[in-house]
Amino acid sequence: MTTAEHSPALAPLRQARERFLTGRPLPDGVPDDVVAAWRRARFFGVRPDLDGPLRESADLDDSPLLEAARPALTRIAPALDAGRSALVLTDERLRVLWSTGSAPGDDTCADLSEREVGHNSAALALRTRRRAEVHGPEHFLDVWQDVSAVSVPLLSPETGQVLGTVTVACGLWAGCRPHPGAALAEAAAAAVEAELRARARTAQRALLDAYERAARGRERAVVALDGRSRLISEAAAGLASPQVLEALERGARAWGRGSGESHDIPLPEDAGCTAEITPVRHEGRALGLVAVLAPRPVEPAPPPSPAGALVGGSVPWRHAVARASRLFRTAGPVLVTGERGTGKTALALELLDGTAPLAVDAAESPELGLKDGEHSEMGASPAGGWGRADDRPLLLRHAERLSQPDVAALNSLLEERPDARVVVTYTPGTSPGPCLQRLLDTLAARSVTLPALRERPEDIRELLPALAPGPAPGSPPLTWTLDALRALEQHPWPGNVTELAHLVRALAGQRRLFGPVRRGELPDPVREGPAGRTLSPMELAERSAILEALRRHGGNKARAAAALGIARATLYRKLREYQGRDALTGPRP
Repeated sequence: MTTAEHSPALAPLRQARERFLTGRPLPDGVPDDVVAAWRRARFFGVRPDLDGPLRESADLDDSPLLEAARPALTRIAPALDAGRSALVLTDERLRVLWSTGSAPGDDTCADLSEREVGHNSAALALRTRRRAEVHGPEHFLDVWQDVSAVSVPLLSPETGQVLGTVTVACGLWAGCRPHPGAALAEAAAAAVEAELRARARTAQRALLDAYERAARGRERAVVALDGRSRLISEAAAGLASPQVLEALERGARAWGRGSGESHDIPLPEDAGCTAEITPVRHEGRALGLVAVLAPRPVEPAPPPSPAGALVGGSVPWRHAVARASRLFRTAGPVLVTGERGTGKTALALELLDGTAPLAVDAAESPELGLKDGEHSEMGASPAGGWGRADDRPLLLRHAERLSQPDVAALNSLLEERPDARVVVTYTPGTSPGPCLQRLLDTLAARSVTLPALRERPEDIRELLPALAPGPAPGSPPLTWTLDALRALEQHPWPGNVTELAHLVRALAGQRRLFGPVRRGELPDPVREGPAGRTLSPMELAERSAILEALRRHGGNKARAAAALGIARATLYRKLREYQGRDALTGPRP
Protein backbone atom coordinates (compact mmCIF):
# COMPACT_ATOMS: atom_id res chain seq x y z
CA MET A 1 0.00 0.00 0.00
CA THR A 2 1.11 3.52 -0.72
CA THR A 3 0.90 6.40 1.70
CA ALA A 4 -2.01 7.72 -0.32
CA GLU A 5 -4.04 4.64 0.49
CA HIS A 6 -3.59 5.33 4.21
CA SER A 7 -4.84 8.90 3.82
CA PRO A 8 -8.64 9.20 4.22
CA ALA A 9 -8.52 12.74 2.85
CA LEU A 10 -6.79 11.75 -0.40
CA ALA A 11 -8.28 8.29 -0.95
CA PRO A 12 -11.32 9.59 -2.93
CA LEU A 13 -9.03 11.62 -5.15
CA ARG A 14 -6.76 8.61 -5.72
CA GLN A 15 -9.79 6.54 -6.74
CA ALA A 16 -10.99 9.34 -9.04
CA ARG A 17 -7.57 9.43 -10.75
CA GLU A 18 -7.69 5.68 -11.34
CA ARG A 19 -11.15 6.00 -12.88
CA PHE A 20 -9.93 8.86 -15.08
CA LEU A 21 -6.95 6.84 -16.34
CA THR A 22 -9.18 3.87 -17.17
CA GLY A 23 -11.78 6.02 -18.93
CA ARG A 24 -14.57 5.53 -16.42
CA PRO A 25 -16.94 8.31 -15.25
CA LEU A 26 -15.63 10.45 -12.41
CA PRO A 27 -17.45 10.71 -9.09
CA ASP A 28 -18.83 13.98 -7.81
CA GLY A 29 -16.65 16.27 -5.74
CA VAL A 30 -13.42 16.12 -7.78
CA PRO A 31 -12.02 19.68 -8.04
CA ASP A 32 -12.54 21.12 -11.52
CA ASP A 33 -8.99 22.48 -11.76
CA VAL A 34 -7.51 19.05 -11.01
CA VAL A 35 -9.67 17.36 -13.65
CA ALA A 36 -8.73 20.06 -16.16
CA ALA A 37 -5.03 19.46 -15.42
CA TRP A 38 -5.42 15.71 -15.93
CA ARG A 39 -7.19 16.32 -19.25
CA ARG A 40 -4.39 18.63 -20.41
CA ALA A 41 -1.83 15.94 -19.61
CA ARG A 42 -3.80 13.36 -21.60
CA PHE A 43 -4.11 15.86 -24.48
CA PHE A 44 -0.33 16.42 -24.44
CA GLY A 45 0.24 12.67 -24.56
CA VAL A 46 1.95 12.39 -21.15
CA ARG A 47 2.36 8.77 -19.99
CA PRO A 48 1.30 8.32 -16.33
CA ASP A 49 3.57 5.27 -15.93
CA LEU A 50 6.73 7.25 -16.70
CA ASP A 51 9.69 5.56 -15.01
CA GLY A 52 13.22 6.84 -15.37
CA PRO A 53 14.60 10.06 -16.82
CA LEU A 54 12.47 11.49 -19.61
CA ARG A 55 15.29 13.53 -21.18
CA GLU A 56 18.80 14.60 -20.46
CA SER A 57 19.28 17.94 -18.73
CA ALA A 58 20.31 20.73 -21.07
CA ASP A 59 23.49 22.65 -20.36
CA LEU A 60 22.07 25.65 -18.51
CA ASP A 61 25.07 26.61 -16.41
CA ASP A 62 25.27 30.00 -18.11
CA SER A 63 21.72 30.96 -17.08
CA PRO A 64 21.63 34.47 -15.50
CA LEU A 65 18.91 33.27 -13.11
CA LEU A 66 21.04 30.34 -11.95
CA GLU A 67 24.05 32.61 -11.54
CA ALA A 68 22.04 34.94 -9.28
CA ALA A 69 20.13 32.20 -7.40
CA ARG A 70 22.90 29.71 -6.67
CA PRO A 71 24.51 31.66 -3.76
CA ALA A 72 21.15 32.29 -2.10
CA LEU A 73 19.93 28.70 -2.48
CA THR A 74 23.26 27.32 -1.25
CA ARG A 75 22.87 29.35 1.95
CA ILE A 76 19.32 28.05 2.49
CA ALA A 77 19.95 24.38 1.57
CA PRO A 78 21.23 23.34 5.06
CA ALA A 79 17.75 24.05 6.46
CA LEU A 80 16.39 21.30 4.19
CA ASP A 81 15.76 17.79 5.44
CA ALA A 82 18.03 16.52 2.69
CA GLY A 83 17.24 12.84 3.20
CA ARG A 84 13.49 13.27 2.70
CA SER A 85 13.06 16.62 0.88
CA ALA A 86 14.35 18.28 -2.27
CA LEU A 87 14.85 21.93 -3.21
CA VAL A 88 14.51 22.62 -6.95
CA LEU A 89 15.03 25.74 -9.10
CA THR A 90 13.50 26.06 -12.60
CA ASP A 91 13.56 28.78 -15.24
CA GLU A 92 10.55 30.36 -16.96
CA ARG A 93 10.27 27.30 -19.25
CA LEU A 94 10.28 25.01 -16.20
CA ARG A 95 13.65 23.51 -17.08
CA VAL A 96 15.44 22.36 -13.91
CA LEU A 97 18.47 24.60 -13.33
CA TRP A 98 19.56 23.37 -9.90
CA SER A 99 18.45 20.90 -7.20
CA THR A 100 19.61 19.47 -3.92
CA GLY A 101 18.28 16.88 -1.48
CA SER A 102 16.13 13.89 -2.28
CA ALA A 103 12.41 13.19 -2.62
CA PRO A 104 10.41 10.38 -4.30
CA GLY A 105 10.51 10.78 -8.08
CA ASP A 106 12.63 13.93 -8.03
CA ASP A 107 15.02 12.50 -10.64
CA THR A 108 12.26 11.73 -13.14
CA CYS A 109 13.13 14.45 -15.63
CA ALA A 110 14.81 17.78 -16.12
CA ASP A 111 11.68 19.49 -17.47
CA LEU A 112 8.64 20.14 -15.24
CA SER A 113 6.35 21.61 -17.91
CA GLU A 114 2.87 20.13 -18.18
CA ARG A 115 3.64 19.04 -21.74
CA GLU A 116 6.31 16.70 -20.35
CA VAL A 117 5.11 15.51 -16.93
CA GLY A 118 1.55 16.76 -16.48
CA HIS A 119 0.17 18.53 -13.40
CA ASN A 120 2.68 19.64 -10.78
CA SER A 121 3.18 22.54 -8.38
CA ALA A 122 5.88 24.32 -10.43
CA ALA A 123 3.65 24.49 -13.52
CA LEU A 124 0.72 25.66 -11.40
CA ALA A 125 2.79 28.40 -9.71
CA LEU A 126 4.09 29.59 -13.06
CA ARG A 127 0.57 29.85 -14.48
CA THR A 128 -1.09 31.48 -11.44
CA ARG A 129 1.90 33.66 -10.39
CA ARG A 130 1.42 32.69 -6.73
CA ARG A 131 2.39 29.92 -4.34
CA ALA A 132 0.91 26.58 -5.36
CA GLU A 133 0.70 23.14 -3.74
CA VAL A 134 0.07 19.76 -5.36
CA HIS A 135 -0.33 16.56 -3.29
CA GLY A 136 -0.17 12.88 -4.16
CA PRO A 137 -2.95 11.83 -6.56
CA GLU A 138 -3.38 15.39 -7.83
CA HIS A 139 -0.22 14.66 -9.83
CA PHE A 140 -0.63 12.88 -13.15
CA LEU A 141 2.52 10.73 -12.94
CA ASP A 142 2.54 7.46 -10.97
CA VAL A 143 6.00 8.19 -9.51
CA TRP A 144 4.66 11.32 -7.77
CA GLN A 145 1.69 9.69 -6.05
CA ASP A 146 3.61 9.70 -2.73
CA VAL A 147 4.92 13.26 -3.16
CA SER A 148 3.71 16.62 -1.86
CA ALA A 149 5.27 19.72 -3.39
CA VAL A 150 4.98 23.46 -2.92
CA SER A 151 6.28 25.99 -5.47
CA VAL A 152 6.74 29.75 -5.37
CA PRO A 153 7.19 31.86 -8.55
CA LEU A 154 10.26 34.08 -8.94
CA LEU A 155 9.32 37.54 -10.21
CA SER A 156 11.62 39.98 -11.94
CA PRO A 157 12.21 43.02 -9.68
CA GLU A 158 12.19 45.27 -12.78
CA THR A 159 9.38 44.00 -15.01
CA GLY A 160 7.31 41.76 -12.73
CA GLN A 161 7.58 38.90 -15.23
CA VAL A 162 7.92 35.33 -13.94
CA LEU A 163 11.55 34.25 -14.26
CA GLY A 164 11.18 30.74 -12.82
CA THR A 165 10.09 28.82 -9.71
CA VAL A 166 11.46 27.48 -6.43
CA THR A 167 10.01 24.13 -5.30
CA VAL A 168 10.23 22.14 -2.08
CA ALA A 169 9.17 18.48 -2.50
CA CYS A 170 8.85 15.84 0.19
CA GLY A 171 6.92 12.68 1.04
CA LEU A 172 3.15 12.79 0.92
CA TRP A 173 1.66 15.34 3.31
CA ALA A 174 -2.02 14.62 3.84
CA GLY A 175 -2.53 17.07 6.69
CA CYS A 176 -3.96 20.56 6.51
CA ARG A 177 -2.37 23.07 4.25
CA PRO A 178 0.02 24.85 4.04
CA HIS A 179 2.70 22.41 2.99
CA PRO A 180 5.40 21.99 5.70
CA GLY A 181 7.99 23.28 3.23
CA ALA A 182 5.99 26.39 2.29
CA ALA A 183 7.93 28.70 4.60
CA LEU A 184 11.26 27.39 3.25
CA ALA A 185 10.11 27.85 -0.37
CA GLU A 186 8.93 31.41 0.37
CA ALA A 187 12.23 32.23 2.09
CA ALA A 188 14.25 30.79 -0.82
CA ALA A 189 12.24 32.78 -3.38
CA ALA A 190 12.61 35.98 -1.33
CA ALA A 191 16.38 35.46 -1.08
CA VAL A 192 16.71 34.88 -4.82
CA GLU A 193 14.61 37.95 -5.65
CA ALA A 194 16.71 40.06 -3.27
CA GLU A 195 19.85 38.93 -5.08
CA LEU A 196 18.22 39.76 -8.43
CA ARG A 197 17.35 43.26 -7.18
CA ALA A 198 20.92 43.88 -6.03
CA ARG A 199 22.32 42.71 -9.36
CA ALA A 200 19.78 44.79 -11.31
CA ARG A 201 20.81 47.96 -9.46
CA THR A 202 24.47 47.27 -10.19
CA ALA A 203 23.72 46.47 -13.85
CA GLN A 204 21.62 49.61 -14.27
CA ARG A 205 24.43 51.69 -12.81
CA ALA A 206 26.88 50.15 -15.31
CA LEU A 207 24.47 50.84 -18.19
CA LEU A 208 23.96 54.45 -17.07
CA ASP A 209 27.72 55.03 -16.77
CA ALA A 210 28.29 53.66 -20.28
CA TYR A 211 25.49 55.87 -21.64
CA GLU A 212 26.91 59.01 -20.04
CA ARG A 213 30.40 58.26 -21.35
CA ALA A 214 29.07 57.80 -24.90
CA ALA A 215 26.73 60.82 -24.83
CA ARG A 216 29.39 63.42 -23.98
CA GLY A 217 26.77 66.13 -24.20
CA ARG A 218 23.19 66.24 -25.48
CA GLU A 219 24.10 66.69 -29.14
CA ARG A 220 25.12 63.04 -29.73
CA ALA A 221 22.52 60.48 -30.79
CA VAL A 222 23.06 57.71 -28.22
CA VAL A 223 20.89 54.76 -27.20
CA ALA A 224 21.70 52.45 -24.27
CA LEU A 225 19.53 49.42 -23.56
CA ASP A 226 19.66 46.00 -21.96
CA GLY A 227 16.36 44.43 -23.05
CA ARG A 228 14.53 45.90 -20.04
CA SER A 229 15.53 49.57 -19.83
CA ARG A 230 16.14 52.23 -22.47
CA LEU A 231 18.19 55.42 -22.25
CA ILE A 232 17.72 57.61 -25.35
CA SER A 233 19.28 61.01 -25.96
CA GLU A 234 17.22 63.80 -27.47
CA ALA A 235 19.11 63.56 -30.77
CA ALA A 236 18.56 59.78 -30.95
CA ALA A 237 14.82 60.17 -30.26
CA GLY A 238 14.43 62.05 -33.53
CA LEU A 239 16.62 59.67 -35.51
CA ALA A 240 15.83 56.11 -34.45
CA SER A 241 12.55 54.56 -35.56
CA PRO A 242 10.70 52.06 -33.33
CA GLN A 243 11.92 49.28 -35.65
CA VAL A 244 15.55 50.32 -35.10
CA LEU A 245 15.09 50.28 -31.32
CA GLU A 246 13.43 46.86 -31.47
CA ALA A 247 16.37 45.47 -33.50
CA LEU A 248 18.88 46.86 -30.98
CA GLU A 249 16.81 45.49 -28.10
CA ARG A 250 16.73 42.01 -29.62
CA GLY A 251 20.52 42.14 -29.91
CA ALA A 252 20.87 43.26 -26.28
CA ARG A 253 18.63 40.42 -25.07
CA ALA A 254 20.59 37.89 -27.14
CA TRP A 255 23.85 39.03 -25.58
CA GLY A 256 22.31 38.87 -22.12
CA ARG A 257 21.37 35.23 -22.77
CA GLY A 258 24.90 34.56 -23.97
CA SER A 259 23.59 33.41 -27.37
CA GLY A 260 25.99 35.48 -29.44
CA GLU A 261 29.16 37.53 -29.24
CA SER A 262 28.86 39.37 -32.55
CA HIS A 263 28.65 43.13 -32.18
CA ASP A 264 27.12 43.53 -35.65
CA ILE A 265 23.36 43.88 -35.21
CA PRO A 266 21.52 44.19 -38.55
CA LEU A 267 19.16 47.17 -38.67
CA PRO A 268 15.95 47.20 -40.76
CA GLU A 269 16.58 47.82 -44.44
CA ASP A 270 14.61 51.08 -44.32
CA ALA A 271 16.41 52.42 -41.25
CA GLY A 272 17.39 56.04 -41.68
CA CYS A 273 20.51 55.69 -39.57
CA THR A 274 23.62 53.61 -38.92
CA ALA A 275 24.69 52.38 -35.49
CA GLU A 276 28.14 52.03 -33.95
CA ILE A 277 27.57 49.42 -31.24
CA THR A 278 29.60 48.81 -28.10
CA PRO A 279 28.68 46.07 -25.58
CA VAL A 280 28.24 46.98 -21.92
CA ARG A 281 29.84 44.34 -19.70
CA HIS A 282 29.55 43.68 -16.00
CA GLU A 283 31.41 40.94 -14.15
CA GLY A 284 32.47 39.39 -17.43
CA ARG A 285 28.95 39.20 -18.91
CA ALA A 286 27.44 41.36 -21.66
CA LEU A 287 24.39 42.93 -20.02
CA GLY A 288 23.44 45.44 -22.73
CA LEU A 289 24.76 47.76 -25.40
CA VAL A 290 25.39 51.38 -26.25
CA ALA A 291 24.71 52.47 -29.84
CA VAL A 292 25.88 55.77 -31.30
CA LEU A 293 23.57 56.60 -34.20
CA ALA A 294 24.34 58.64 -37.32
CA PRO A 295 22.03 59.62 -40.19
CA ARG A 296 22.25 57.34 -43.19
CA PRO A 297 22.48 59.23 -46.48
CA VAL A 298 19.27 58.80 -48.40
CA GLU A 299 19.89 57.27 -51.79
CA PRO A 300 19.21 59.77 -54.55
CA ALA A 301 15.75 59.43 -55.98
CA PRO A 302 14.51 60.57 -59.39
CA PRO A 303 13.86 64.31 -59.55
CA PRO A 304 10.39 65.24 -58.30
CA SER A 305 7.59 66.00 -60.68
CA PRO A 306 5.61 69.24 -60.52
CA ALA A 307 2.98 67.33 -58.54
CA GLY A 308 5.50 66.86 -55.71
CA ALA A 309 5.45 63.06 -55.76
CA LEU A 310 8.80 62.70 -53.97
CA VAL A 311 8.92 66.04 -52.14
CA GLY A 312 9.47 65.90 -48.38
CA GLY A 313 12.28 65.68 -45.87
CA SER A 314 10.49 64.25 -42.83
CA VAL A 315 11.71 60.96 -41.37
CA PRO A 316 8.50 58.95 -42.14
CA TRP A 317 8.46 60.19 -45.75
CA ARG A 318 12.19 59.64 -46.35
CA HIS A 319 11.93 56.10 -44.97
CA ALA A 320 8.95 55.31 -47.22
CA VAL A 321 10.58 56.72 -50.37
CA ALA A 322 13.89 54.97 -49.68
CA ARG A 323 12.16 51.61 -49.21
CA ALA A 324 10.03 52.15 -52.34
CA SER A 325 13.15 53.00 -54.37
CA ARG A 326 14.86 49.77 -53.32
CA LEU A 327 11.80 47.65 -54.08
CA PHE A 328 11.25 49.21 -57.51
CA ARG A 329 14.84 48.51 -58.57
CA THR A 330 14.45 44.74 -58.09
CA ALA A 331 12.28 42.32 -60.01
CA GLY A 332 9.03 41.31 -58.39
CA PRO A 333 5.64 42.77 -57.45
CA VAL A 334 5.33 45.83 -55.22
CA LEU A 335 2.37 46.91 -53.07
CA VAL A 336 1.96 50.62 -52.26
CA THR A 337 -0.60 51.29 -49.52
CA GLY A 338 -1.81 54.38 -47.74
CA GLU A 339 -4.82 56.61 -47.18
CA ARG A 340 -6.49 58.25 -50.16
CA GLY A 341 -4.56 61.20 -51.50
CA THR A 342 -1.18 60.26 -50.00
CA GLY A 343 0.44 60.04 -53.45
CA LYS A 344 0.55 56.30 -54.10
CA THR A 345 0.07 56.53 -57.86
CA ALA A 346 2.28 59.61 -58.25
CA LEU A 347 5.11 57.89 -56.38
CA ALA A 348 4.74 54.72 -58.47
CA LEU A 349 4.79 56.66 -61.75
CA GLU A 350 7.85 58.61 -60.68
CA LEU A 351 9.79 55.48 -59.79
CA LEU A 352 8.58 53.65 -62.94
CA ASP A 353 9.56 56.58 -65.14
CA GLY A 354 11.33 55.38 -68.26
CA THR A 355 9.79 51.89 -68.24
CA ALA A 356 6.56 52.82 -70.11
CA PRO A 357 4.27 51.00 -67.64
CA LEU A 358 0.82 49.79 -68.56
CA ALA A 359 -1.49 51.67 -66.16
CA VAL A 360 -4.98 50.35 -65.43
CA ASP A 361 -7.47 51.56 -62.83
CA ALA A 362 -9.88 49.17 -61.13
CA ALA A 363 -11.96 52.15 -59.97
CA GLU A 364 -12.79 52.97 -63.59
CA SER A 365 -13.25 49.38 -64.76
CA PRO A 366 -13.42 46.68 -62.05
CA GLU A 367 -13.61 43.99 -64.76
CA LEU A 368 -10.06 44.17 -66.16
CA GLY A 369 -9.91 40.69 -67.67
CA LEU A 370 -6.41 39.81 -66.53
CA LYS A 371 -6.65 36.28 -67.93
CA ASP A 372 -5.50 35.57 -71.46
CA GLY A 373 -8.25 35.94 -74.02
CA GLU A 374 -10.74 37.65 -71.69
CA HIS A 375 -12.42 40.89 -72.71
CA SER A 376 -14.48 43.47 -70.91
CA GLU A 377 -17.92 44.56 -72.06
CA MET A 378 -16.29 47.54 -73.80
CA GLY A 379 -14.26 45.29 -76.07
CA ALA A 380 -10.61 44.50 -75.61
CA SER A 381 -9.59 44.56 -71.97
CA PRO A 382 -6.97 47.18 -71.12
CA ALA A 383 -4.90 44.48 -69.42
CA GLY A 384 -6.06 41.48 -71.39
CA GLY A 385 -3.30 39.03 -72.15
CA TRP A 386 -0.83 40.77 -69.87
CA GLY A 387 1.62 38.49 -68.11
CA ARG A 388 4.01 37.37 -70.83
CA ALA A 389 7.70 37.47 -70.04
CA ASP A 390 8.32 40.41 -72.40
CA ASP A 391 5.48 42.56 -71.04
CA ARG A 392 6.18 46.03 -69.74
CA PRO A 393 5.45 46.73 -66.04
CA LEU A 394 1.81 46.83 -64.98
CA LEU A 395 0.59 49.59 -62.66
CA LEU A 396 -2.69 48.43 -61.13
CA ARG A 397 -4.48 51.18 -59.22
CA HIS A 398 -7.20 50.77 -56.58
CA ALA A 399 -6.80 47.04 -55.97
CA GLU A 400 -9.57 47.28 -53.37
CA ARG A 401 -12.03 47.79 -56.27
CA LEU A 402 -10.97 44.72 -58.28
CA SER A 403 -13.57 42.10 -59.11
CA GLN A 404 -13.06 38.71 -57.54
CA PRO A 405 -12.23 36.92 -60.84
CA ASP A 406 -9.46 39.43 -61.55
CA VAL A 407 -8.09 39.10 -58.01
CA ALA A 408 -8.04 35.32 -58.42
CA ALA A 409 -6.31 35.66 -61.79
CA LEU A 410 -3.70 38.00 -60.32
CA ASN A 411 -3.06 35.55 -57.46
CA SER A 412 -2.52 32.74 -59.97
CA LEU A 413 -0.24 34.89 -62.10
CA LEU A 414 1.95 35.81 -59.14
CA GLU A 415 2.21 32.14 -58.15
CA GLU A 416 3.43 31.30 -61.66
CA ARG A 417 5.65 34.38 -62.00
CA PRO A 418 6.79 35.61 -58.57
CA ASP A 419 9.18 38.03 -60.32
CA ALA A 420 6.44 39.73 -62.38
CA ARG A 421 6.79 43.50 -62.65
CA VAL A 422 3.48 44.48 -61.05
CA VAL A 423 2.90 47.61 -58.99
CA VAL A 424 -0.35 47.54 -57.01
CA THR A 425 -1.83 50.49 -55.11
CA TYR A 426 -4.26 49.78 -52.30
CA THR A 427 -6.30 52.07 -50.06
CA PRO A 428 -7.35 50.33 -46.81
CA GLY A 429 -11.02 50.64 -45.99
CA THR A 430 -13.62 47.95 -45.61
CA SER A 431 -12.46 44.48 -44.62
CA PRO A 432 -11.08 42.68 -47.71
CA GLY A 433 -12.57 39.40 -48.81
CA PRO A 434 -10.56 36.16 -48.56
CA CYS A 435 -9.34 36.35 -52.17
CA LEU A 436 -8.12 39.94 -51.88
CA GLN A 437 -6.63 39.22 -48.44
CA ARG A 438 -4.61 36.41 -50.01
CA LEU A 439 -3.26 38.89 -52.58
CA LEU A 440 -2.35 41.37 -49.83
CA ASP A 441 -0.60 38.62 -47.85
CA THR A 442 1.38 37.61 -50.94
CA LEU A 443 2.55 41.20 -51.47
CA ALA A 444 3.12 42.03 -47.80
CA ALA A 445 6.84 41.26 -47.87
CA ARG A 446 7.32 43.75 -50.73
CA SER A 447 5.06 46.53 -49.55
CA VAL A 448 5.54 50.16 -48.57
CA THR A 449 3.06 52.27 -46.61
CA LEU A 450 2.97 56.00 -47.34
CA PRO A 451 2.42 58.20 -44.27
CA ALA A 452 -0.60 60.49 -44.11
CA LEU A 453 0.07 64.22 -44.49
CA ARG A 454 -0.93 64.83 -40.86
CA GLU A 455 1.93 62.51 -39.88
CA ARG A 456 4.46 64.69 -41.73
CA PRO A 457 3.25 68.28 -41.37
CA GLU A 458 6.83 69.55 -41.62
CA ASP A 459 6.75 68.61 -45.33
CA ILE A 460 3.94 71.07 -46.13
CA ARG A 461 6.34 73.98 -46.64
CA GLU A 462 8.26 71.94 -49.23
CA LEU A 463 5.08 70.72 -50.92
CA LEU A 464 3.50 74.17 -51.43
CA PRO A 465 5.83 75.41 -54.19
CA ALA A 466 5.78 71.98 -55.88
CA LEU A 467 1.96 71.89 -55.91
CA ALA A 468 1.42 75.51 -57.01
CA PRO A 469 0.91 76.06 -60.74
CA GLY A 470 3.53 78.13 -62.53
CA PRO A 471 2.92 81.88 -62.19
CA ALA A 472 1.81 83.96 -65.14
CA PRO A 473 4.59 85.79 -67.01
CA GLY A 474 5.75 88.77 -64.98
CA SER A 475 3.93 87.56 -61.83
CA PRO A 476 5.71 86.45 -58.64
CA PRO A 477 5.31 82.88 -57.38
CA LEU A 478 2.75 82.11 -54.69
CA THR A 479 4.12 82.74 -51.17
CA TRP A 480 2.64 82.37 -47.70
CA THR A 481 2.68 84.27 -44.42
CA LEU A 482 3.97 82.50 -41.33
CA ASP A 483 0.48 82.55 -39.79
CA ALA A 484 -0.98 80.87 -42.89
CA LEU A 485 1.75 78.23 -42.86
CA ARG A 486 0.99 77.41 -39.22
CA ALA A 487 -2.70 77.01 -40.04
CA LEU A 488 -1.86 74.66 -42.90
CA GLU A 489 0.43 72.58 -40.65
CA GLN A 490 -2.23 72.27 -37.94
CA HIS A 491 -5.01 71.15 -40.30
CA PRO A 492 -5.63 67.35 -40.25
CA TRP A 493 -5.92 67.05 -44.07
CA PRO A 494 -8.27 64.05 -44.36
CA GLY A 495 -7.68 64.17 -48.14
CA ASN A 496 -3.90 64.35 -47.63
CA VAL A 497 -1.71 65.76 -50.44
CA THR A 498 -4.58 65.69 -52.95
CA GLU A 499 -6.66 67.97 -50.71
CA LEU A 500 -3.70 70.32 -50.23
CA ALA A 501 -3.11 70.45 -54.00
CA HIS A 502 -6.75 71.42 -54.66
CA LEU A 503 -6.50 74.21 -52.09
CA VAL A 504 -3.25 75.59 -53.57
CA ARG A 505 -4.58 75.51 -57.15
CA ALA A 506 -7.83 77.16 -56.11
CA LEU A 507 -6.02 79.98 -54.34
CA ALA A 508 -3.62 80.49 -57.24
CA GLY A 509 -6.48 80.76 -59.73
CA GLN A 510 -8.94 82.85 -57.69
CA ARG A 511 -7.03 85.32 -55.52
CA ARG A 512 -6.94 88.96 -56.58
CA LEU A 513 -4.58 90.17 -53.87
CA PHE A 514 -0.86 90.74 -54.06
CA GLY A 515 1.76 89.54 -51.66
CA PRO A 516 1.89 86.39 -49.56
CA VAL A 517 -1.27 84.37 -48.88
CA ARG A 518 -2.68 85.39 -45.49
CA ARG A 519 -4.47 83.18 -42.99
CA GLY A 520 -7.73 85.03 -43.67
CA GLU A 521 -7.70 83.83 -47.31
CA LEU A 522 -7.76 80.17 -46.33
CA PRO A 523 -11.02 78.17 -46.25
CA ASP A 524 -12.88 78.33 -42.93
CA PRO A 525 -11.97 74.82 -41.66
CA VAL A 526 -8.26 75.46 -42.33
CA ARG A 527 -8.24 79.05 -41.11
CA GLU A 528 -10.12 78.45 -37.86
CA GLY A 529 -8.34 75.25 -36.86
CA PRO A 530 -9.80 72.70 -34.43
CA ALA A 531 -12.79 74.07 -32.56
CA GLY A 532 -12.03 74.97 -28.96
CA ARG A 533 -14.14 73.65 -26.13
CA THR A 534 -14.02 73.08 -22.38
CA LEU A 535 -12.41 69.76 -21.55
CA SER A 536 -13.92 67.38 -19.03
CA PRO A 537 -11.84 66.22 -16.02
CA MET A 538 -11.26 62.88 -17.77
CA GLU A 539 -10.08 64.64 -20.94
CA LEU A 540 -7.82 66.94 -18.94
CA ALA A 541 -6.22 63.91 -17.26
CA GLU A 542 -5.82 62.17 -20.61
CA ARG A 543 -4.30 65.31 -22.17
CA SER A 544 -1.85 65.61 -19.26
CA ALA A 545 -0.80 61.96 -19.67
CA ILE A 546 -0.22 62.47 -23.41
CA LEU A 547 1.85 65.63 -22.93
CA GLU A 548 3.87 63.98 -20.15
CA ALA A 549 4.62 61.00 -22.43
CA LEU A 550 5.69 63.40 -25.18
CA ARG A 551 7.97 65.21 -22.73
CA ARG A 552 9.57 61.95 -21.60
CA HIS A 553 10.23 60.90 -25.19
CA GLY A 554 11.61 64.24 -26.35
CA GLY A 555 8.50 65.17 -28.35
CA ASN A 556 8.67 61.99 -30.45
CA LYS A 557 5.03 61.13 -31.13
CA ALA A 558 5.65 57.57 -32.36
CA ARG A 559 7.40 56.57 -29.14
CA ALA A 560 4.92 58.45 -26.96
CA ALA A 561 2.04 56.61 -28.66
CA ALA A 562 3.80 53.26 -28.14
CA ALA A 563 4.40 54.05 -24.47
CA LEU A 564 0.73 54.97 -24.00
CA GLY A 565 -0.46 51.86 -25.85
CA ILE A 566 -2.35 53.80 -28.56
CA ALA A 567 -1.92 54.19 -32.30
CA ARG A 568 0.02 57.17 -33.56
CA ALA A 569 -3.00 58.37 -35.57
CA THR A 570 -5.03 58.30 -32.34
CA LEU A 571 -2.38 60.41 -30.64
CA TYR A 572 -2.52 63.02 -33.42
CA ARG A 573 -6.31 63.09 -33.28
CA LYS A 574 -6.37 63.61 -29.54
CA LEU A 575 -3.76 66.37 -29.75
CA ARG A 576 -5.91 68.18 -32.27
CA GLU A 577 -9.01 67.73 -30.12
CA TYR A 578 -7.26 68.98 -27.00
CA GLN A 579 -5.38 71.75 -28.85
CA GLY A 580 -2.17 70.29 -27.48
CA ARG A 581 0.07 70.81 -30.50
CA ASP A 582 1.32 74.22 -29.31
CA ALA A 583 2.51 72.63 -26.06
CA LEU A 584 5.07 70.49 -27.88
CA THR A 585 8.64 71.67 -27.75
CA GLY A 586 10.54 68.56 -28.81
CA PRO A 587 11.38 67.32 -32.28
CA ARG A 588 8.83 65.74 -34.51
CA PRO A 589 8.98 62.03 -35.26
